[in-house]
This record gives sequence, C-alpha cells and structure tokens, in this order.
Amino acid sequence: MDEMFDQLQSVADRYEELEGLLSDPDVINDTQRFMKLSKEEGEIRETTDKYNHYKDINNQIAENQAMLREKLDPEMDTMVKQDLNTLETEKAKLEEEMTVLMLPKDPNDDKNIIMEIRGAAGGDEASLFAGDLLDMYMRYSEKQGWQTEIVDQTPTEVGGFKEVVIMISGDNVYSKLKFENGAHRVQRVPQTESQGRVHTSTATVAVMPEYDSVDIDIDAKDIRTDVYRSSGAGGQHINKTSSAVRMTHLPTGIVVAMQDERSQQQNREKAMKILRARVYDYYEGQNQSEYDENRKSAVGTGDRSERIRTYNYPQNRVTDHRIGLTLNKLDRIMNGDLEEIIDALILHDQTKKLEQLQNG
Repeated sequence: MDEMFDQLQSVADRYEELEGLLSDPDVINDTQRFMKLSKEEGEIRETTDKYNHYKDINNQIAENQAMLREKLDPEMDTMVKQDLNTLETEKAKLEEEMTVLMLPKDPNDDKNIIMEIRGAAGGDEASLFAGDLLDMYMRYSEKQGWQTEIVDQTPTEVGGFKEVVIMISGDNVYSKLKFENGAHRVQRVPQTESQGRVHTSTATVAVMPEYDSVDIDIDAKDIRTDVYRSSGAGGQHINKTSSAVRMTHLPTGIVVAMQDERSQQQNREKAMKILRARVYDYYEGQNQSEYDENRKSAVGTGDRSERIRTYNYPQNRVTDHRIGLTLNKLDRIMNGDLEEIIDALILHDQTKKLEQLQNG
C-alpha cells in the first residue's frame, strides 16, 4: 500500500507540474504540445482529485482522534465518534477506488477502433445476424457520442453482410468495445423457416485498435499497391478513373481492397488504416504466448473462435458466457443498450487484475 501512495504522490506532483506548463505561453503557442499535455492532464485528473480528497479525509480523521483524546462532554464525544465512523468508511471507499485507478492501463484503451463483423456458421441467417450486430454497435456508438463510418462491406442478397468493416471514433472507444472480440451466437426462428423451428447461427466480431504511423511502423517497401477501376454503382465517373486501391503487405500476405471513395487518395488512406490494424493484429496473434500473457487478466483470450455471447430471441435473453451474466432484455440490447454488459465486463476485468496485484 505504501508503494501505491508513493505512486499517487508522483501522479499528484505531475498534475501540478502540468497545470504550470499549460499556462506557459510557449506551450500554449505550440498546439501539438499543448494538446498532448492537456490529454495527459485529463487522464490523471480523477486520480489526483481522489488522492487530494483522501489526504483531506486523513487530516480530518487525525483531528477527530486528537479530539477524542481530550475530555469531551458525552454529546460531543458521540458526535465526533459518528463523524469518525463516516470518515473511516469514506477513506476505505477511496482506497478501493484509487487502487482501481492505479491498475496497469491498456495502452490502447483511448484509441479509436476498426471493427470487422463477419457472418460465420449459418448461411443467410448468419449474414443477417452480422447486420443486426452492426446496427447494435452503431446505436451504442450513437448513445456514446462516437462517430461511425462503414469503410468496407460485402452485402448478401438477403440484406445481411458476409463481411462489414466499420471505423468507430471517439473517447475511449477501445476500452469499452475490446471485449466484443469473439464469436457471437444467435438462436431464433429465421424468416425463411416455415416450420417455426429455432436455428442457431454465428457471426464473428474482431476489434482492432486504430494505429497511427507513429504507433506501428510498416516499411513502405513491404507494401505492394495496385490501382484499378472501381466496379458497381457510381455513374460514369467511377469507370473513367482508377480510383480503387488494393494494398498487399508482402511479409504477411494481408490484403486490403478499398473502392468506396471517389478519389484514389481517399481509398489509399482508408486502406492503409485497415492494413495497419490488421498487420498489428496478425503479429499479436503470431506471438501467442506473449500475447496471452499480456492479456491473461482480460475477459477471455480475445480469440475470434471463442464463443463469448448468446442472443436468444424466443426468450428475449442475452448471456455472456465469460462472466455468467444473463439479461432478459435482448430487445433493448439489440437497440444499443449495451452499458450493463460492458460495465460488467470491465468490472470483472478490473477484479481479476486486482487479485493478481494482491497475489503478487
């Protein structure tokens, strides 16, 4: 515990230093540095506030204990003891909250994400479910105030998706959606089922942090870029220019094709974002032992083949198998009300990390 308080004091000292820097004219005039330091200040503000409040509580406890050592009249003695009990309870609560705040943070938590949803087992029904999951995440993102953009899609004739790729941008997107990685199972009566039988289908979700070129360096000579004419709807413009882009990362064989945008430059930028995320994800998966070690406190391994959740339509039920959580509100969850599941997954993850910290 002493070590944690040393760390908390360091955080508080750094916060004070940042407040000074952010009022420095030289820093204010350097937009990039100002934004970086503002972000750092924002990240440690809550920890600093709680630590300062904790020190105030400790001082009040010490004052009350000193008063009790004096001879007080019975009424005053009772009041001081009651106040002391309240302060001790608040102190214990703050210690718990600060311990959680000081847990090692996932460096990707504040990143935007690239999410890939694919229809898996179940044919047309799986592709329709992939579309339902896309709607669910789009609605959840809207409630969070995040921006969403579909960057690639392979629709099916029945109105679903064989595969769809979406970029989600905003505050702490990865921290809230990283546990969605895995296989999602649906149990329902398909529209095409005349006998009213419940079928089981699956769709997989992959959540990858969006990396800047600063975060992950891909050598330009390792990428082969081909340009070609876009196909599909779009009028004469599309057929006149080679605006579509196909990028191949030669060491891994990962291919990203992009033709949604009208200009080749826009398609290049989007293709590069997805390629960067997929290459990083590939290397993380390759180094599986280290990858598992780094993620052992997370909820599940994040493997796409791992069945993480079942959506049962006849019983309006959702079950997250990793934490044994069952909610009878499937309709609301599919409408984007994911907070209860996501909060439970984050709490479970924090609890695991706390146990590891306490067990050394």
